[in-house]
Amino acid sequence: MSDAGTEDAGDPTRSATPAEPPESVEVAESESESSAVDDSEAAALDPEVESSEASDAFEALGNEVRMAVFRALVDDSGGEGGDEPLAGRTMTFSELFEASPADTSAGFAYHLRQLTGLFLRKTGDEDDEYALTYAGLEVARAIVAGTYTDRVSFGPVPTGDPCPLCESGELTATCEANYVTVACEDCERGVLTLPFPPGARRGRDPERLLDAFDRHHRHRLSVMSDGVCPECAATMDATLARPPASVTERLPDSDARRAQVRLDCEQCGCRLHAPVTLAVLEHPAVVSLFHDHASNVRDRPIWNVGDEWRETVVSEDPWCVRVSVELGDEVLDLFVAGDCSVAGTRRRSADEIRQAS
Repeated sequence: MSDAGTEDAGDPTRSATPAEPPESVEVAESESESSAVDDSEAAALDPEVESSEASDAFEALGNEVRMAVFRALVDDSGGEGGDEPLAGRTMTFSELFEASPADTSAGFAYHLRQLTGLFLRKTGDEDDEYALTYAGLEVARAIVAGTYTDRVSFGPVPTGDPCPLCESGELTATCEANYVTVACEDCERGVLTLPFPPGARRGRDPERLLDAFDRHHRHRLSVMSDGVCPECAATMDATLARPPASVTERLPDSDARRAQVRLDCEQCGCRLHAPVTLAVLEHPAVVSLFHDHASNVRDRPIWNVGDEWRETVVSEDPWCVRVSVELGDEVLDLFVAGDCSVAGTRRRSADEIRQAS
Protein backbone atom coordinates (compact mmCIF):
# COMPACT_ATOMS: atom_id res chain seq x y z
CA MET A 1 0.00 0.00 0.00
CA SER A 2 1.36 3.41 -0.98
CA ASP A 3 -0.02 6.75 -2.02
CA ALA A 4 -0.19 5.48 -5.59
CA GLY A 5 -1.79 2.03 -5.43
CA THR A 6 -4.45 0.02 -3.58
CA GLU A 7 -6.36 -3.18 -4.04
CA ASP A 8 -9.65 -4.49 -2.68
CA ALA A 9 -10.00 -7.17 0.00
CA GLY A 10 -12.99 -9.12 1.22
CA ASP A 11 -16.65 -8.69 0.26
CA PRO A 12 -17.60 -4.99 -0.02
CA THR A 13 -21.24 -5.84 0.59
CA ARG A 14 -20.28 -6.88 4.12
CA SER A 15 -18.57 -3.57 4.89
CA ALA A 16 -21.41 -1.08 4.98
CA THR A 17 -21.11 2.14 6.93
CA PRO A 18 -22.57 1.83 10.43
CA ALA A 19 -26.15 3.11 10.34
CA GLU A 20 -25.59 5.22 13.44
CA PRO A 21 -22.46 6.64 15.08
CA PRO A 22 -20.97 4.56 17.91
CA GLU A 23 -22.51 5.14 21.33
CA SER A 24 -19.36 6.90 22.49
CA VAL A 25 -19.84 9.53 19.81
CA GLU A 26 -23.41 10.18 20.89
CA VAL A 27 -22.30 10.60 24.51
CA ALA A 28 -19.58 13.04 23.49
CA GLU A 29 -22.11 15.13 21.57
CA SER A 30 -24.57 15.26 24.48
CA GLU A 31 -21.80 16.26 26.89
CA SER A 32 -20.78 19.03 24.49
CA GLU A 33 -24.33 20.38 24.39
CA SER A 34 -24.73 20.26 28.17
CA SER A 35 -21.50 22.19 28.71
CA ALA A 36 -22.23 24.93 26.19
CA VAL A 37 -21.48 28.44 27.45
CA ASP A 38 -23.77 31.44 27.00
CA ASP A 39 -22.94 34.31 24.64
CA SER A 40 -21.23 36.47 27.27
CA GLU A 41 -18.95 33.64 28.37
CA ALA A 42 -18.17 32.76 24.77
CA ALA A 43 -17.20 36.36 24.08
CA ALA A 44 -14.85 36.31 27.06
CA LEU A 45 -13.12 33.25 25.64
CA ASP A 46 -12.41 34.88 22.28
CA PRO A 47 -8.69 35.61 21.98
CA GLU A 48 -7.52 39.17 21.46
CA VAL A 49 -5.50 39.47 18.26
CA GLU A 50 -3.14 42.32 17.41
CA SER A 51 -1.92 42.32 13.83
CA SER A 52 0.85 44.21 12.05
CA GLU A 53 1.46 44.68 8.36
CA ALA A 54 3.61 41.90 6.94
CA SER A 55 5.65 44.45 4.98
CA ASP A 56 6.51 46.29 8.21
CA ALA A 57 7.55 43.04 9.92
CA PHE A 58 9.86 41.96 7.10
CA GLU A 59 11.30 45.45 6.69
CA ALA A 60 12.35 45.38 10.34
CA LEU A 61 14.44 42.27 9.66
CA GLY A 62 16.45 43.61 6.75
CA ASN A 63 19.58 44.76 8.56
CA GLU A 64 22.71 42.97 9.75
CA VAL A 65 22.72 44.81 13.09
CA ARG A 66 19.22 43.52 13.80
CA MET A 67 20.19 40.02 12.69
CA ALA A 68 23.04 40.17 15.21
CA VAL A 69 20.50 40.90 17.94
CA PHE A 70 18.60 37.71 17.08
CA ARG A 71 21.78 35.65 17.09
CA ALA A 72 22.88 37.10 20.42
CA LEU A 73 19.54 36.32 22.06
CA VAL A 74 19.65 32.66 21.09
CA ASP A 75 20.71 30.59 24.09
CA ASP A 76 24.13 29.00 23.44
CA SER A 77 22.86 25.63 24.68
CA GLY A 78 20.23 25.59 21.94
CA GLY A 79 22.55 26.04 19.00
CA GLU A 80 24.12 23.38 16.82
CA GLY A 81 25.42 20.53 18.95
CA GLY A 82 23.52 21.62 22.08
CA ASP A 83 21.61 19.21 24.29
CA GLU A 84 18.68 21.51 25.10
CA PRO A 85 15.92 22.82 22.82
CA LEU A 86 16.55 26.18 21.17
CA ALA A 87 15.50 28.86 23.67
CA GLY A 88 15.85 32.60 23.98
CA ARG A 89 17.78 34.34 26.72
CA THR A 90 17.70 37.84 28.17
CA MET A 91 20.41 40.49 27.65
CA THR A 92 20.88 44.12 28.58
CA PHE A 93 21.23 46.97 26.11
CA SER A 94 24.99 47.10 26.70
CA GLU A 95 25.40 43.35 26.16
CA LEU A 96 23.45 43.44 22.92
CA PHE A 97 25.38 46.49 21.70
CA GLU A 98 28.69 44.72 22.32
CA ALA A 99 27.48 41.69 20.36
CA SER A 100 26.43 43.79 17.36
CA PRO A 101 28.43 45.43 14.56
CA ALA A 102 26.86 48.84 15.32
CA ASP A 103 29.30 51.78 15.46
CA THR A 104 27.48 53.93 18.02
CA SER A 105 25.08 53.27 20.87
CA ALA A 106 22.69 55.88 19.49
CA GLY A 107 22.53 54.11 16.13
CA PHE A 108 22.09 50.76 17.86
CA ALA A 109 19.25 52.14 19.98
CA TYR A 110 17.38 53.00 16.77
CA HIS A 111 17.70 49.43 15.49
CA LEU A 112 16.56 48.04 18.83
CA ARG A 113 13.45 50.22 18.75
CA GLN A 114 12.52 48.82 15.33
CA LEU A 115 12.53 45.29 16.77
CA THR A 116 10.89 45.99 20.12
CA GLY A 117 7.23 45.12 20.26
CA LEU A 118 6.92 42.55 17.50
CA PHE A 119 10.23 40.68 17.84
CA LEU A 120 11.60 41.84 21.20
CA ARG A 121 10.07 42.54 24.59
CA LYS A 122 11.46 44.34 27.59
CA THR A 123 11.88 42.25 30.72
CA GLY A 124 13.76 42.20 34.01
CA ASP A 125 12.88 43.83 37.33
CA GLU A 126 13.40 47.30 35.87
CA ASP A 127 12.58 46.58 32.21
CA ASP A 128 16.30 46.94 31.49
CA GLU A 129 16.69 43.66 29.63
CA TYR A 130 15.49 42.34 26.29
CA ALA A 131 14.11 38.93 25.32
CA LEU A 132 12.62 37.41 22.18
CA THR A 133 8.87 37.34 21.62
CA TYR A 134 7.25 34.31 19.99
CA ALA A 135 7.79 35.86 16.56
CA GLY A 136 11.37 36.72 17.45
CA LEU A 137 12.10 33.18 18.59
CA GLU A 138 10.67 31.83 15.33
CA VAL A 139 13.00 34.12 13.37
CA ALA A 140 15.98 33.08 15.53
CA ARG A 141 15.20 29.41 14.96
CA ALA A 142 14.93 29.96 11.22
CA ILE A 143 18.33 31.71 11.20
CA VAL A 144 20.02 28.88 13.09
CA ALA A 145 18.31 26.16 11.03
CA GLY A 146 19.02 27.84 7.69
CA THR A 147 15.32 27.66 6.78
CA TYR A 148 15.43 30.71 4.51
CA THR A 149 19.08 30.57 3.46
CA ASP A 150 20.03 26.92 2.82
CA ARG A 151 18.99 24.80 -0.17
CA VAL A 152 19.82 21.12 0.27
CA SER A 153 20.02 18.50 -2.49
CA PHE A 154 21.07 14.86 -2.30
CA GLY A 155 20.48 11.46 -3.88
CA PRO A 156 19.28 9.38 -5.38
CA VAL A 157 19.33 7.27 -2.21
CA PRO A 158 17.95 3.68 -2.33
CA THR A 159 15.03 3.22 0.07
CA GLY A 160 15.14 -0.59 0.03
CA ASP A 161 11.44 -0.70 -0.85
CA PRO A 162 9.88 -2.14 -4.02
CA CYS A 163 7.77 0.08 -6.25
CA PRO A 164 4.05 -0.42 -5.44
CA LEU A 165 3.10 0.72 -8.95
CA CYS A 166 5.08 -1.57 -11.26
CA GLU A 167 6.06 -4.12 -8.55
CA SER A 168 9.38 -4.74 -10.28
CA GLY A 169 11.50 -1.65 -9.72
CA GLU A 170 12.89 -0.18 -6.51
CA LEU A 171 12.15 3.17 -4.97
CA THR A 172 14.82 5.84 -4.52
CA ALA A 173 14.67 9.22 -2.80
CA THR A 174 16.07 12.37 -4.37
CA CYS A 175 16.14 15.81 -2.77
CA GLU A 176 16.23 18.96 -4.90
CA ALA A 177 16.20 22.37 -3.19
CA ASN A 178 14.56 21.04 0.00
CA TYR A 179 11.92 18.88 -1.73
CA VAL A 180 12.19 15.08 -1.50
CA THR A 181 10.73 12.91 -4.25
CA VAL A 182 10.38 9.16 -3.82
CA ALA A 183 10.15 7.53 -7.26
CA CYS A 184 10.75 4.27 -9.10
CA GLU A 185 13.92 3.96 -11.16
CA ASP A 186 12.28 1.46 -13.56
CA CYS A 187 8.85 2.91 -14.35
CA GLU A 188 9.99 6.47 -13.50
CA ARG A 189 6.75 7.25 -11.69
CA GLY A 190 6.80 9.26 -8.48
CA VAL A 191 5.15 7.99 -5.32
CA LEU A 192 5.33 11.25 -3.37
CA THR A 193 6.97 14.67 -3.29
CA LEU A 194 7.13 16.53 0.03
CA PRO A 195 9.19 19.39 1.50
CA PHE A 196 12.01 18.69 3.94
CA PRO A 197 13.59 21.38 6.17
CA PRO A 198 17.26 22.00 5.32
CA GLY A 199 18.32 21.70 8.96
CA ALA A 200 17.51 17.98 8.82
CA ARG A 201 20.77 17.25 7.02
CA ARG A 202 22.98 18.12 10.00
CA GLY A 203 24.63 15.13 11.63
CA ARG A 204 22.77 12.54 9.55
CA ASP A 205 23.95 10.11 6.89
CA PRO A 206 21.60 9.40 3.91
CA GLU A 207 19.86 6.43 5.57
CA ARG A 208 19.14 8.43 8.72
CA LEU A 209 17.95 11.31 6.55
CA LEU A 210 15.24 9.10 5.04
CA ASP A 211 14.21 7.91 8.50
CA ALA A 212 13.93 11.53 9.66
CA PHE A 213 11.94 12.41 6.54
CA ASP A 214 9.47 9.60 7.29
CA ARG A 215 9.10 10.55 10.96
CA HIS A 216 8.76 14.25 10.13
CA HIS A 217 5.86 13.76 7.73
CA ARG A 218 4.23 10.99 9.76
CA HIS A 219 3.95 13.49 12.61
CA ARG A 220 2.64 16.21 10.30
CA LEU A 221 0.01 13.85 8.89
CA SER A 222 -1.14 12.94 12.39
CA VAL A 223 -1.50 16.59 13.39
CA MET A 224 -3.27 17.46 10.13
CA SER A 225 -5.68 14.56 10.56
CA ASP A 226 -6.50 15.89 14.02
CA GLY A 227 -7.62 19.15 12.42
CA VAL A 228 -4.61 21.30 13.37
CA CYS A 229 -2.33 22.94 10.81
CA PRO A 230 1.32 22.01 11.53
CA GLU A 231 2.48 25.37 10.13
CA CYS A 232 0.21 27.93 11.84
CA ALA A 233 -1.99 25.82 14.20
CA ALA A 234 -5.20 27.06 12.55
CA THR A 235 -8.06 24.70 11.75
CA MET A 236 -7.20 22.12 9.12
CA ASP A 237 -10.16 21.12 6.95
CA ALA A 238 -10.20 17.42 6.13
CA THR A 239 -12.40 15.85 3.46
CA LEU A 240 -12.57 12.75 1.30
CA ALA A 241 -12.53 13.29 -2.46
CA ARG A 242 -11.47 11.78 -5.72
CA PRO A 243 -7.76 12.35 -6.45
CA PRO A 244 -6.83 15.08 -8.95
CA ALA A 245 -5.87 14.20 -12.52
CA SER A 246 -2.19 14.68 -11.69
CA VAL A 247 -2.48 11.68 -9.35
CA THR A 248 -4.81 9.43 -11.37
CA GLU A 249 -2.50 9.71 -14.37
CA ARG A 250 0.16 7.68 -12.54
CA LEU A 251 -2.21 5.14 -10.98
CA PRO A 252 -3.08 1.71 -12.39
CA ASP A 253 -6.54 1.67 -14.00
CA SER A 254 -7.90 -0.42 -11.14
CA ASP A 255 -6.99 2.30 -8.65
CA ALA A 256 -7.87 5.42 -10.65
CA ARG A 257 -11.19 5.86 -8.82
CA ARG A 258 -9.85 5.48 -5.32
CA ALA A 259 -10.52 8.14 -2.71
CA GLN A 260 -7.98 10.47 -1.15
CA VAL A 261 -7.80 12.60 1.95
CA ARG A 262 -7.61 16.31 1.22
CA LEU A 263 -6.16 18.40 4.04
CA ASP A 264 -6.36 22.19 3.66
CA CYS A 265 -5.61 25.18 5.87
CA GLU A 266 -7.48 28.26 4.65
CA GLN A 267 -5.37 30.54 6.83
CA CYS A 268 -1.82 29.82 5.63
CA GLY A 269 -2.48 27.69 2.54
CA CYS A 270 -0.81 24.52 3.85
CA ARG A 271 -2.38 21.55 2.07
CA LEU A 272 -1.81 17.90 1.34
CA HIS A 273 -3.47 15.13 -0.68
CA ALA A 274 -2.78 11.65 0.67
CA PRO A 275 -4.15 8.10 0.72
CA VAL A 276 -6.84 7.51 3.33
CA THR A 277 -4.61 4.90 4.95
CA LEU A 278 -2.00 7.49 5.91
CA ALA A 279 -4.62 9.48 7.83
CA VAL A 280 -5.38 6.57 10.20
CA LEU A 281 -1.90 5.17 10.89
CA GLU A 282 -1.84 6.68 14.38
CA HIS A 283 -5.41 5.69 15.29
CA PRO A 284 -5.52 3.88 18.68
CA ALA A 285 -7.15 0.79 17.13
CA VAL A 286 -4.29 0.51 14.62
CA VAL A 287 -1.59 1.00 17.24
CA SER A 288 -3.29 -1.58 19.46
CA LEU A 289 -3.52 -4.19 16.68
CA PHE A 290 0.16 -3.87 15.81
CA HIS A 291 1.14 -3.96 19.48
CA ASP A 292 -0.87 -7.14 20.04
CA HIS A 293 1.01 -8.77 17.16
CA ALA A 294 4.42 -7.65 18.47
CA SER A 295 4.78 -5.15 15.62
CA ASN A 296 5.09 -1.39 15.28
CA VAL A 297 3.09 0.47 12.65
CA ARG A 298 5.98 2.94 12.39
CA ASP A 299 8.38 0.29 11.09
CA ARG A 300 7.08 0.81 7.54
CA PRO A 301 7.68 4.19 5.82
CA ILE A 302 4.82 6.34 4.58
CA TRP A 303 5.84 5.84 0.94
CA ASN A 304 5.19 2.08 1.23
CA VAL A 305 3.27 1.05 4.33
CA GLY A 306 2.99 -2.57 3.16
CA ASP A 307 0.67 -4.81 1.17
CA GLU A 308 -1.26 -5.75 4.31
CA TRP A 309 -3.29 -2.55 3.87
CA ARG A 310 -6.39 -2.21 1.65
CA GLU A 311 -8.85 0.56 0.89
CA THR A 312 -12.45 0.14 -0.31
CA VAL A 313 -14.90 2.89 -1.20
CA VAL A 314 -18.09 1.76 0.54
CA SER A 315 -20.17 4.83 -0.30
CA GLU A 316 -19.76 8.15 -2.09
CA ASP A 317 -22.98 9.86 -0.93
CA PRO A 318 -22.21 10.15 1.89
CA TRP A 319 -18.53 9.31 1.66
CA CYS A 320 -17.30 6.25 3.52
CA VAL A 321 -14.02 4.43 2.92
CA ARG A 322 -13.13 1.17 4.61
CA VAL A 323 -9.43 0.95 5.44
CA SER A 324 -8.40 -2.62 6.33
CA VAL A 325 -5.17 -4.06 7.64
CA GLU A 326 -4.46 -7.75 8.13
CA LEU A 327 -1.89 -8.95 10.64
CA GLY A 328 -1.47 -12.63 11.46
CA ASP A 329 -4.92 -14.11 11.94
CA GLU A 330 -6.77 -10.79 12.42
CA VAL A 331 -8.22 -8.06 10.22
CA LEU A 332 -8.97 -4.55 11.45
CA ASP A 333 -11.50 -2.42 9.53
CA LEU A 334 -11.70 1.34 10.03
CA PHE A 335 -14.67 3.18 8.51
CA VAL A 336 -13.60 6.69 7.53
CA ALA A 337 -16.35 9.29 7.04
CA GLY A 338 -16.41 12.23 4.64
CA ASP A 339 -14.78 14.55 7.20
CA CYS A 340 -11.96 12.00 7.62
CA SER A 341 -13.07 11.02 11.10
CA VAL A 342 -13.17 7.33 12.00
CA ALA A 343 -16.89 6.57 12.39
CA GLY A 344 -16.31 3.04 13.63
CA THR A 345 -13.88 0.12 13.81
CA ARG A 346 -14.26 -3.65 13.55
CA ARG A 347 -11.70 -6.31 14.45
CA ARG A 348 -12.34 -9.85 13.21
CA SER A 349 -10.71 -13.18 12.56
CA ALA A 350 -9.20 -13.50 9.09
CA ASP A 351 -10.58 -17.06 8.85
CA GLU A 352 -14.09 -15.76 9.57
CA ILE A 353 -13.85 -13.30 6.68
CA ARG A 354 -12.55 -15.91 4.24
CA GLN A 355 -15.32 -18.35 5.14
CA ALA A 356 -17.97 -15.65 4.69
CA SER A 357 -16.65 -14.72 1.26
